[in-house]
Amino acid sequence: MATIITRPQETEYAPYYHRYVTQVAGNNALEALQQQVDRIADLFLSLTPEQADYRYAEGKWTPKQILLHIIDCERVFSYRAMCIARGESQPLPGFDEDAYAEHYNADSRSMQSIVNEYKIGRMSTMALFSDSISDSALSHVGTANNNPVTPRASAWIVAGHELHHAHILRTKYLGLPE
Repeated sequence: MATIITRPQETEYAPYYHRYVTQVAGNNALEALQQQVDRIADLFLSLTPEQADYRYAEGKWTPKQILLHIIDCERVFSYRAMCIARGESQPLPGFDEDAYAEHYNADSRSMQSIVNEYKIGRMSTMALFSDSISDSALSHVGTANNNPVTPRASAWIVAGHELHHAHILRTKYLGLPE
């Protein structure tokens, strides 16, 4: 099974996701996913309760909602990777991230609870990509949200999507320099 998930070709994912894939350093998505766990957990757990519920502008998500969005997207991208790796030939649907956010129940949850959910989800993602998808299946091409995608690209998208939102949290919510 996969121990190295090499960088995908640009033809393996929709152009929209290029901004995520290119943010990931190194040449192995599994290493990137593993290295992110403690960093993202520490970042979100460092927030005060006030910071965790803060919105930097009207209509923007709170940090709690951002982490729940990261979790949901990781689940969606991992599900797509699993389906495609298993030979699914039916197109997989897109999803409305804003509609999902309306049902997060973030206000009634602690940051610790959300971080725990994140860590458990990441363990599942790591197991899927390292133990359950064969090296050859990483290159299977399927369709998700009307675009081609491979399981290999999905792993890189998960890692890059998280980096994208961590950057937003640091700069727009915490005022840290780029």
